[in-house]
Amino acid sequence: MNWRHFGCALVALALAFCPRLAGADTTGSGMDAALGPAAGIAMYGLPALPADFDHLPYANPQAPKGGTIRFGESGRFDSLNPWILAGRPAQGIANYVAESLMARSIDEPFTLYGLLAESVETAPDRSWVEFTLRPEARFSDGNPVTVDDVIWSYRTLGTLGHPRYQNVWRKVKEIAQTGPRSLRITFTEPDRELPLIMGMRPVLERAQWQGKDFANDTRTVPVGSGPYVVDRVETGRFITLKRNPNWWGKDLPVNRGRYNFDTMRWDYFGDPNTAFEAFKAGDIDVWREGSAAKWARDYDFPAVRRGEVVLDEIPHHRPSGISGLVMNTRLSVFADWRVREAMIDAYNFRFISNTLNAGAEPRITSYFANSDLAMRPGPATGKVAALLAPYAAGLPPGTLSGYSLPETSDKMLDRPGLRHAAGLLEQAGWNVDDEGVLRNAKGQPFTFEILLKQGAADVQSNVDIYLQSLARLGIRPTVTRVDDAQYQMRVTNYDYGMTWMMIALSLSPGNEQMLYWGAKGVTDPGSRNLMGMNSPAAEAMVHAMLDARDPEDFTAAVRALDRILTAGRYVIPSWYPPETHVAHIRELHFPKRIPLYGDWPGFLPETWWYEAEQ
Repeated sequence: MNWRHFGCALVALALAFCPRLAGADTTGSGMDAALGPAAGIAMYGLPALPADFDHLPYANPQAPKGGTIRFGESGRFDSLNPWILAGRPAQGIANYVAESLMARSIDEPFTLYGLLAESVETAPDRSWVEFTLRPEARFSDGNPVTVDDVIWSYRTLGTLGHPRYQNVWRKVKEIAQTGPRSLRITFTEPDRELPLIMGMRPVLERAQWQGKDFANDTRTVPVGSGPYVVDRVETGRFITLKRNPNWWGKDLPVNRGRYNFDTMRWDYFGDPNTAFEAFKAGDIDVWREGSAAKWARDYDFPAVRRGEVVLDEIPHHRPSGISGLVMNTRLSVFADWRVREAMIDAYNFRFISNTLNAGAEPRITSYFANSDLAMRPGPATGKVAALLAPYAAGLPPGTLSGYSLPETSDKMLDRPGLRHAAGLLEQAGWNVDDEGVLRNAKGQPFTFEILLKQGAADVQSNVDIYLQSLARLGIRPTVTRVDDAQYQMRVTNYDYGMTWMMIALSLSPGNEQMLYWGAKGVTDPGSRNLMGMNSPAAEAMVHAMLDARDPEDFTAAVRALDRILTAGRYVIPSWYPPETHVAHIRELHFPKRIPLYGDWPGFLPETWWYEAEQ
């Protein structure tokens, strides 16, 4: 199959069914029609699938059940509780042991269909949402999933869980049972996304956690209602899940053709290189390759030549997200935007990309690049300009007038870039002394720590080239490599000068953006606000996104946020893959129909299956 031609057809299909992509509002007013309880809910307009759909369009209902799929992870895990801040959780539990009231379709920007809930109803202004549970829903121990379990789960996660749950819980005014199988959640403020977010919270069994310290308990094996149960665990080394033959939800339309493996196993290795060698040796069944250069260079090993390993390129139509070296503005050395721009100028993208990635993948030009949500070149206009105008005085230079990344060079030494960087540093009060060291007026050297994870060879190579450019500016950072556990602890507590950041962004950004860029993340540990940005304008754009009543207003708010983030010069952007490179044993298969999001959570392993050649 020609994946690129297929991708074009997929976009056309998405435009036909997804109001946000098409720029149309099926309700006509930007408000939700009062339709009563429904089987699904979309951010705008109506879900693409009818209430009586048979299966998700990217799932294969004829996929055989059985077999095992083995994954490789780098690092270690020390927790079986993925819903709290403490510890590093094992893979699999959050996605396959526990379930939520609604299930997401990755073929639409943001649409949910009933899972534990048989129906959802919301007010026209989405000031409240009501869910009705399916009477047949059961936990793996046979106990029914009750309204009491849902309310307890939401309250517990909202007060004791990870910050991603607590941030949204602050917008809940009331949660109450309204019937034998129904509950209503009322919100404190307008936010179109909240009913959908509440449909995606994990539901846990209250009885299992009685008498336990939920916020710190990392050892209890959770009981869930999902397709899998925890089978075997050796802390830090591997975890195995097995499919529950009595899973209550196996015949639901939203689940047909999904969760096909009898067993899923995650083995943990010291670093990515060791894990990749294990894949080549046949100890792992599937491997996502993040480097286009490696994809072209390192996949001619014997198992590939024998046809035992298959190479697939899976397209997507989601934003680039942001990947690169992030500067921690909590430190005074990075507080000045001129210094941050100088750091970007010193990063010779074209040379680094050609050297490490064969120049095979495009540069990240903004946080929402590769999508209609990306900021447009040149000055802000129309609704974007109107949204930003009240905050003009405090915006980084270029936010309103237009900002773009600097040109770079094919040669290792990018003289124009370094000259511009030196000029900006001088404006910010930094000058090179007679010994070639960059210092401020007090004589203090310009120094900081670059924190890296051990075994991250690609990132290390990236930094090694970058250090040569920084040295020409009189800057000689300390590079610290730590093991996975230390790295997670230090990143959680923002203990670094620079580190590598990677944030995937969707076609439906919403409340999670506050966790990424909100001011609480400056001091509260565990957020994704690694740069430490404190921008009232960015928070206002997130609120505008959440309060948007039609796709046009929503897109304008995201484009305005994209301008603030990009012009903030917080991250030295790298490149992004327009498709995912996946190598796997030939016994693994996936549907020909690729969803809008491509290889995204919900695709692998959910829609894959094991089938040996006959």
